[in-house]
Amino acid sequence: MRNRGSSWLALLPVIAAVFAALPTRGHVSGAPHQQPVQLPEGKGQATVQAACAACHSLRRVTNAGYDREEWDTVLHMMINVGAPVPPDKFDTVLNYLAAKFPPKPHPEAKIISGPIHVTVKEWVVPTPGSRPHDPMYAPDGSVWYTGQMANVLGRFDPKTETFKEYTLPPHSGPHGLLADKDGNVWFTANFGAYIGKLDPRTGKVSKYPMPDPNARDPHTPILDGPDRIFFTVQSANMVGRLNVRTGEITLVPSPTPRSNPYGMVMNSKGIPYFVEFGANKIARIDPTTLQIHEYVLPHEGSRPRRVAMTPDDVIYYTDHSRGYLGRFDTKTGAMTEWPSPGGPEARPYGITIVNGVVWYSESNTKPNTIVRFDPGTEKFQTWAIPSGGGVVRNMVHTPDGAALWIACSGMNRIGRVQIQEPKILQKH
Repeated sequence: MRNRGSSWLALLPVIAAVFAALPTRGHVSGAPHQQPVQLPEGKGQATVQAACAACHSLRRVTNAGYDREEWDTVLHMMINVGAPVPPDKFDTVLNYLAAKFPPKPHPEAKIISGPIHVTVKEWVVPTPGSRPHDPMYAPDGSVWYTGQMANVLGRFDPKTETFKEYTLPPHSGPHGLLADKDGNVWFTANFGAYIGKLDPRTGKVSKYPMPDPNARDPHTPILDGPDRIFFTVQSANMVGRLNVRTGEITLVPSPTPRSNPYGMVMNSKGIPYFVEFGANKIARIDPTTLQIHEYVLPHEGSRPRRVAMTPDDVIYYTDHSRGYLGRFDTKTGAMTEWPSPGGPEARPYGITIVNGVVWYSESNTKPNTIVRFDPGTEKFQTWAIPSGGGVVRNMVHTPDGAALWIACSGMNRIGRVQIQEPKILQKH
């Protein structure tokens, strides 16, 4: 664990943004005249007060609730981005947080049996408090992940079950990632306002900075052939395009203010689509002109977060705020939705499609679940994640469809979901 001294002052906005992104276990009123927060008395109170109050409201602490293992991860995450917790005070602070702010109620996971069998295996990543965010399955069979809070990209070899981590430039906060045909790993620096390219052979990182100072948090990238990367910029309310050959970045605003462009996919014709986490909309981008066309979802309260697309250009999305799975046919405009098994507070999140079947995570149930939805039968099947999940934010599948890979942020793990389908269901 590293103590970075006075350098933490420059990181106050990052620490505040990170803590704001953590899942809180309850609701705090937005009333304008709230009384000052008083932390409960106990050994460690003064250190928590000093370390936390400098950059965010103490309501972020009092409104949270975790078990000891989860608080350990949260505390390491904060220290990784510069929170001033002295090493000799770590255990005292951890004991205080775990005792005073225990877990708050979650919706219980609803386990639905069915014909498919899965086996889930998880591995703890090397750096404590990394908060693995997005996974990626590389062409060589390795699995990569963004260690957002540890400022690393991690590579995992499933055959040898070994890790290698690559340190990024300070304060990068890697988020989404992808691989190109040359073996480079591209990532969005969510805290650093740039798109990065890592050459795993040398460890060299090339930076492509955002041309607009407001574009502080590039988010989800997708590759468009060898020359272009499209990406969302959530808080800046923008989407962008990077010309890999020239390094030129073009940014355009989302038509709807504060719509928070989030997940992004590409259809079979090379047209990007993205979902607006701050609005009830899906949007299409003209890849040449960057003109954006929006589609309004049926329910005003929908907040689509992640998105996946079938080979015939049908979009499935996780409606995070309402606890629904949604479907949008980009050819006909037809929209359908189904309530997620875990209920309205299940917080559906990461999503992918394997052989026409939809897989996604419920990130607020206890434990988190892996959900399978068969569009042909409209039936669900669910499984609990052994570690609890700690918010599974994204998932990918292997090219053969035999496995999913997930990142378990709060548990500091990555995991493999091995899929075993009965022969009668297997497609030949």
